[in-house]
Amino acid sequence: MDELTREFLIESQEGLDRMERCLTDLEERPEETSLLAEIFRSVHTIKGTTGFLGFKRLEKLAHAGENLLGLLREGRLCASASIITGLLQLLDGLRSILRTIEAEGHEGQGKDAELICRLEELQAPVLSAGAQPALVSTASASVSAPPPIAAPPPPAASTAAEEYEGASRPRAQANSAAESTLRVDVKLLNRMMNLVGELVLTRNQVLQATAADPKLTLLSRRLDMVTADLRESVMKARMQPVSHIFSKMPRIVRDLSQTLHRRVSLQLEGQDTELDKSLLEAIKDPLTHAVRNALDHGIEPPHVREAAGKDPEGTLRLRAAQEGSHVIVEVADDGAGISVDKIRSKAIERGLITAVRAAQLSERELLQLIFLPGFSTAAQITSVSGRGVGMDVVRTNVEKIGGKVEIDARVGKGTTLRLRIPLTLAIIPALIVRSVGQSFALPQGALSELVHVPPEQAAGVIEWIEDAPLYRLRGKLLPLVFLDRLLVPGAQPQLAARRDHFIAVLDADGRRFGLVVDGLADPEEIVVKPLSAVLKDIGLYSGATVLGNGDLALILDPGAIAMRAGVAMGGEAETARQTGGDVFGDSANAAEYLLVDAAGRQAAVPLADVLRIEQLPVSRIEYIGYRPVLNFEGQLLPVDDTGGVLAAVQGNPQARIVVVVCREGGRHVGIAVSHVLDVAAGSDLFDAGTQQRSSGVTLLANRVTGVVNLGAVAPLHEPQDTTGEWNQMAETVR
Repeated sequence: MDELTREFLIESQEGLDRMERCLTDLEERPEETSLLAEIFRSVHTIKGTTGFLGFKRLEKLAHAGENLLGLLREGRLCASASIITGLLQLLDGLRSILRTIEAEGHEGQGKDAELICRLEELQAPVLSAGAQPALVSTASASVSAPPPIAAPPPPAASTAAEEYEGASRPRAQANSAAESTLRVDVKLLNRMMNLVGELVLTRNQVLQATAADPKLTLLSRRLDMVTADLRESVMKARMQPVSHIFSKMPRIVRDLSQTLHRRVSLQLEGQDTELDKSLLEAIKDPLTHAVRNALDHGIEPPHVREAAGKDPEGTLRLRAAQEGSHVIVEVADDGAGISVDKIRSKAIERGLITAVRAAQLSERELLQLIFLPGFSTAAQITSVSGRGVGMDVVRTNVEKIGGKVEIDARVGKGTTLRLRIPLTLAIIPALIVRSVGQSFALPQGALSELVHVPPEQAAGVIEWIEDAPLYRLRGKLLPLVFLDRLLVPGAQPQLAARRDHFIAVLDADGRRFGLVVDGLADPEEIVVKPLSAVLKDIGLYSGATVLGNGDLALILDPGAIAMRAGVAMGGEAETARQTGGDVFGDSANAAEYLLVDAAGRQAAVPLADVLRIEQLPVSRIEYIGYRPVLNFEGQLLPVDDTGGVLAAVQGNPQARIVVVVCREGGRHVGIAVSHVLDVAAGSDLFDAGTQQRSSGVTLLANRVTGVVNLGAVAPLHEPQDTTGEWNQMAETVR
C-alpha cells in the first residue's frame, strides 16, 4: 500500500468515526445544523478523494449519500429515524469498502445498488415534488434501475454487525490503519522531547556519579539503556519521510517549466528518508526556492541545450539520504552551471563587495556570494526571479536549524545545491573540550579527527606564516585556531607550557581547520538549550547545555569560529571541484584507514566503515559466555578482542579501553583497541613479480600494516573462532 492510500484510509476512518457519533446525536437533536455539517463534510471528503485515487465504487456510494445529506443540510428534509437508519447503513457500507481496500488493495466486487436505491428512496418526498437533488451526478442516474438482487438487504444500523459473518461466528480482524495510528499534537511531542532531554541530562549525571561504585553500576546501566530506548522512540515519533515535501515538487516543476518554456525531467530519490517534523517544515521554503532557481537560472531552454549538444530535456534531481547524524538533501540540475566571472561582476556592480576583495577570492568563495542578500544575476525582474531574494533565504533558514548549505557548479555541466540538515535539534552527540579553565561542547557532526600534540613537540610541530599558525597533517598544511586566543583577544598561545595540546580537525562551511584546545573529556549526548540574547551577539556559540558533572557548557559553532578567525575556503575542495566530472556523480574518496594499536600491535581499520570511537571503562564490557559485548545505545554490540586488549587489562576494572564502532554490511561491530594512533591514506600492495593485489594489508604511513577483517566478527548467535587471527596478521606483515 502506498503512503497516499494509507493516509486516505486513516483520514476516512477517522471521518466515519466522527460521522457515527454525530448521527446518534442528530437523532436526539435533529435541529442542530452543526451536526449535519460535520456528517456532510465526512462523506464529501471521502467522495472528493476517491476520484483522485480511482476508487469508483466508493465514489458512487459516497455520492448517493452526499445527495441525501445535501437535502438535509438545506432543510428540505428532516432527520427522521428512517433517514438516520439509512445513513448508518451508508456508514457501514463505506467502512466495508475501506476494509476491503486495506486488506486486498482494491474495492472488491460488492453490490451496492440496493443501498443506493434505499438512499434515493429517502429523498422521494423532495424528488416527487419536482425538485432536483442537491447534487446531481451521472453516477446516481446509472444505478436508478438496478437489477434484482438476491442477497438480503443490509443489516440494520449496528456497529456490532461489522464484527460477524453470517450473525454465526466472530470474525478475526487485523488492526486497521486507523486503529494502529494515533494522531498527536506536535506541541505534545515537543513537550515529550523536552522531558526526554531533561532525562538525558539526569542520566549523564547519574552515570558519572556512580562510575566508581560497583553496586550501582548495574542500575546505572539499566537507566542508560531505558533512556536510550525512550529517546529513540520519541525521536521516531517525530520523524516523517521527506516525501511529504518532495510530493509537492512535481506540480511546482510542471507549472514553472511551462511558464519558463523549459522541458524538464524530475527525478526523486530517497523519499523514504526521515527527518524531524519541525525540521521538515523548516526546509520546505528553502527547497522550493532552490527548485525555482534551478529551473530559472540553471536549466536552459530546449533550443539553447540543443545548440550546446545537450538533450533538449533537462534533468532536475532531488535526492535525500541520511549520513550519520545528518540528512543530506540535494537539488542538482544538468543546466548551464554558474559563471564565477559573472558572479564577480554582478557583486561589484551591486556594491556587495569591493573590486579589490573580489580579485582575492577563489572560485569556491565567489560561489558563496550568491547567498548574499540582494544578489541576483537575472537581467530583468520577472515573476520568478530578479529581486535578489531566494538564495539568501535558503541559507538563512537552513542555518537557523543548525544546518549548512553547500553549492557546487561547473559551467556547462550543471549546479548542485546541498542542504545538510541535523536529524534533530534537541539531542546531539558532542565532544567536550577544555580551554581557559572552562568546558565547551563541540558538535561531532563537524569533527573529522583528533590529533594529540605532546608537550615536548608542541613548539616544533606548529609552523607560522607571519601571524598564522599551521600544522602539517599528513603532508598538508592545516590552518589552526587557538580557542584560548579566540576567547581572550590579545592572548598568546601557550605552546611552551608543559601540558598536552589537542587539535580537533573540523570541517565547517567548506573551511577545514584545526581547533587547538587544552584538554578533552568523554563524548556526551548533550541537550541543546537556546542562548540568551547577550550570548547570541558574541557569535561563537550555537547553544548551551548542562554536562553530566552538572557544569554549564556553551556549544561552539565551528562555522562562526572559522569566519571569526578568517579561515579561507579549503584548497582541496576547490581543486577537486575544478577537475570536472558529472554533476550527478559521487566523488570517489581515497582509501583512508584508522591506524590503531591493540596491545602493542598496529592494525588498520577502513575509515569508511568507522561510525564512532568510544573511550570507556573496561567495566562497561559484559560477556555472553566467552563473547565480550557492549550495551551500545540500547543494543548489544559484539566486541572483537582478537588483539588481546581486554585480556591485558583483566583485574583492573578502572582501566579504560577504546572501542571502534564499525559498520559491517547491515550490522554494527566493535573492535577493542588500546589507542587510536592516526588517520592516513593507504596504498595497495602487490605480490612480488605479479600484478596480483595483496589482500588484507596496506601500505600505511610507509609501513606495511594489516587490515582488520570486520567480516570475521561473527554475530552473537554464531560461535566465533578467531584464535590467532591477529598473530597471523602480524606474521603476514613481518
